[in-house]
Amino acid sequence: MPPSPVLLLSTKNRKMSKLFIAGEVFHGAGSLEELKNIQGKKALIVTGGGSMKKSGTLDRAISFLIEAGIEVRVFEGVEEDPSSTTCLKGAEQIKAFEPDWIIGLGGCSAIDAAKIMWVFYEYPDIDFDTIIKPFTVPVLRQKAKFIAIPSTSGTGTETTGLAVITDREKGVKYPVVSYELTPDIAIVDGEICASMPAHVTSNTGLDVLTHCVEAYVSNIENNYADALSKGGLALVFDNLKEVVAHPDNIKARQNMHDASFMAGLAFNNAWLGIVHSLSHQVGALYGIPHGASNAIFLPNVIRYNAQETARYPELAKVIGQETAEDLAQAIEVLRSEVNNKSSIKDFGITQEVWDKNLDFIANNALIDPCTGFNPRVPSLEDLKAIYNACYEGVVFSEDVVSL
Repeated sequence: MPPSPVLLLSTKNRKMSKLFIAGEVFHGAGSLEELKNIQGKKALIVTGGGSMKKSGTLDRAISFLIEAGIEVRVFEGVEEDPSSTTCLKGAEQIKAFEPDWIIGLGGCSAIDAAKIMWVFYEYPDIDFDTIIKPFTVPVLRQKAKFIAIPSTSGTGTETTGLAVITDREKGVKYPVVSYELTPDIAIVDGEICASMPAHVTSNTGLDVLTHCVEAYVSNIENNYADALSKGGLALVFDNLKEVVAHPDNIKARQNMHDASFMAGLAFNNAWLGIVHSLSHQVGALYGIPHGASNAIFLPNVIRYNAQETARYPELAKVIGQETAEDLAQAIEVLRSEVNNKSSIKDFGITQEVWDKNLDFIANNALIDPCTGFNPRVPSLEDLKAIYNACYEGVVFSEDVVSL
């Protein structure tokens, strides 16, 4: 199990916990304009495949920075599920430019990649295999600070000490975990999301939902995370269907963007569980969108964890339900209403391929850092049973574990 991420300081019989959050947070429609007020000399923007340029957001960001007297360069082309290779390539460009600000602009892939480029910029000789161990990223901000500007309402990476990077050669996703990666500034502007396609809105919104649920039931007690999880959950159920159906509803967009930040702040302080451990593996090996796989695993993980924790009914009450099973079923209904798939096999993975790789992905899920914060300690057989139920799209049962 990885070490607890919560900084505990003993003072007689009391325990104090440090709340980890982005240094400054600007939120609301139009808050991108806060870039005008940044003080510095050089900024390098890391972005993705072109959506930020097409929507005009990239040009607006550049113009605001220039107005602030900052020289700007751009690293474009970060792919979905960014690779360690891309991060190293970007770091070379950053080292040549020597900025004092690094800005991740776009989806979570662009921001996560920018975080790791930042590490390699500050520590050119560091080894990627070293920093994948939890809480091993050395002290940052020796050369630059970090701004996160998300264009998707999903991972909450704008306020987390987390970056998910894929090793293509190994076929494994690594969550790089360190509070050093928590951004100095987060800009949470719902207007930026208006151009997000419906399927991306749906997938990322279900990711927010998963963060709320997993942070609430994690094995770390945190009152702040609890309140944020409940608030984020309510916003998702109230707004996700609306933004999928009506993408130009900026109020609903901002609500989902705020929910994403709230959920990110919650799990940055309480962390996640085996939904993410399971999801990381099918994303790396099969390319299944992260939020989509989360939404498939979450209901069955609720059923599995409900044997150990009594916290799910508290979340169910937030959406007008009563039991853990009510919550699981409500998530399945919402998943369907926003046009997401209900099984892993729906992504075209054959039974033969699934069976061939099952032990590999289950083993990787077992050692994933998120597993250490799950409310129920799973066995390898438990994870395989959950995987198989979700592959078929059927309700998980404890009875199948021992078969």
